[in-house]
Amino acid sequence: MSNTLQIHANLRSGVQSRLWLGFLASTLSAAVGRNGYYIASAWTVVTAGYGGSGVPALLATVSVVELVASPLAGLAADRFDRRRLNIATDLGRFAILLTTACSVLYLDAFLTLCVSAALFSICDRVALTASQAMIPLMTRGAELATTNSTVFFTMQFGSLGAALLAGSLLGGRSPALTFLVLALLFLVSAGSLFWMRPGLPPQGVRTATGLAPNMDRNLLRLFAAYALLYGGAVLVTVIGSSFVFEEQQGTAADFGYLEAAWSAGSVIGAAVLVRLTRAISGPILHLMLLASTALAWMSLITLRAPWTLIVFATLGFLYNLGRVSIEVTLQSRMHGNVLGRAKGVMHSLAVALGLVIFSIAGVIGESVFPSTIFFGFGVLLLISIPALSIGIAQRKDEP
Repeated sequence: MSNTLQIHANLRSGVQSRLWLGFLASTLSAAVGRNGYYIASAWTVVTAGYGGSGVPALLATVSVVELVASPLAGLAADRFDRRRLNIATDLGRFAILLTTACSVLYLDAFLTLCVSAALFSICDRVALTASQAMIPLMTRGAELATTNSTVFFTMQFGSLGAALLAGSLLGGRSPALTFLVLALLFLVSAGSLFWMRPGLPPQGVRTATGLAPNMDRNLLRLFAAYALLYGGAVLVTVIGSSFVFEEQQGTAADFGYLEAAWSAGSVIGAAVLVRLTRAISGPILHLMLLASTALAWMSLITLRAPWTLIVFATLGFLYNLGRVSIEVTLQSRMHGNVLGRAKGVMHSLAVALGLVIFSIAGVIGESVFPSTIFFGFGVLLLISIPALSIGIAQRKDEP
């Protein structure tokens, strides 16, 4: 009997390992594809002569669509089988990129990419929500921090790979080739998920109703912390280039170094979460990260390169550490039946704040230095910390 149980345990472990490897392979290939797509789209818009206003308009299109699509994506992730939903959206992203590769050769690049980005962001948001809602199914609750750290480390590694791949493909070649190669990566992602089928338990909830889960103070605090960290990432995207070119008098290479520093810090942030979660509770960790992020943003008003690179590496580290920690906290608190909707609402609120920051930067960006905007955002983070700590203090006072 003991031999039979051992064989059964070994087979189960082997199946779980194959599922985990397939999930990571899908995560990596999709991360390269999605980040490569946005890099290629922005570069194509710039080289087509729309750089001054084209890229912000493209980013605004993506943000508005994500704002609307995020709650619906969460509902879909709770209503349908998450693995099959992810496969379907991978195939959708493949079809969109394939169509983009053909259309960009003959149609106006800006209009083509705006339509493409709108459709792509719908599929992308559903895919990300479904994929990340699958994480608790891959491990036991006690291993959530390790699992999420591994997944987000893989995603950040994919982001670095996307920059290298897109940069090499776009140099002196037609953007159609780049979109074609990136489209194939989503086929790889779909194939990896398809072969996960043996032994995977049913996913999704057939009775999911409503767009949002039941909200309480702790959940709202978690969403607010995520939105504030996400807002910092929006600032890097929107005015990072202006900070380098206009205020720091840097070159394109200097901007590349800034992006690399942010990415490198993000990779490290995903890797060190496990040790911190063992020493510090989630809510306290989130407040500490927000305070550290605020001080880092505010310091940029007085610093110059290469010290600014250290600060942006620190910001990337704090952002991804906070992002992964919030994911772990959400997954540990929310039942799997409503996890997708919770993630959808959380991301929608973050995108809404991102649009506000985007609009403010667009209105006052010409009249103030980028570092002043960074400083103001840091002050906003500091002001938010006492408000977010109220619930924590009350909970400690409870018997």
